[in-house]
Amino acid sequence: MAKAKTITARDLAPVHPGEILREEFLKPLGLTPYAAAKRLNVPRTRVERLCRGETPVSADMALRLEALFGAEAQFWLNLQDRFELLSVDPAVKGEVARIHRFAAE
Repeated sequence: MAKAKTITARDLAPVHPGEILREEFLKPLGLTPYAAAKRLNVPRTRVERLCRGETPVSADMALRLEALFGAEAQFWLNLQDRFELLSVDPAVKGEVARIHRFAAE
């Protein structure tokens, strides 16, 4: 029998925090982006663009989401950081791989 491959977080496609907001918070609670925006005291379009993955989660929005849903602001910022790191252009990853670590003597 073949050994099952272990799947790590790096094997998964990057997930935008807006998708998490939409699928794990808004939909289960029956909230529309408009209703969430009203509670967050931001323009409707700001939440819509976030949910579509067109804009990142800012520190300001992370604090607002924490106040509304209870998930810590750091949770939202960590999602954004992970998304950005996993979305780096392969050409940039190649450049970074050629950097030699600095070693103090």
